[in-house]
Amino acid sequence: MALPIMTAEQRAEGLEKAKEVRGRRSEVKRLLKQGTVTLSSVLKDAAEDEALAKMKVTALIEAMPGVGTIRATQIMERLGISENRRVRGLGQNQRVALEAEFAGV
Repeated sequence: MALPIMTAEQRAEGLEKAKEVRGRRSEVKRLLKQGTVTLSSVLKDAAEDEALAKMKVTALIEAMPGVGTIRATQIMERLGISENRRVRGLGQNQRVALEAEFAGV
């Protein structure tokens, strides 16, 4: 598939939007790491926030306190979540299992 031809203005708008999305995701991950927000609240916010909805579940889990790459992979395998899954693509059972996994955090 060929990339669309964009004007300089369209390209600048796209770059600015991407910067805002990265900033939003970074802020949410920082808040999760600090324990200021819960995973459940982030999952609920993702229903309305496009930046969070398109975030990879792996990145979300790794942002939890005490969870690194290996533990995140183990959790996702145990819960039956694909490594490429995005937050929007989580099924209801996966969402409930993920919330239960981090209920005490």
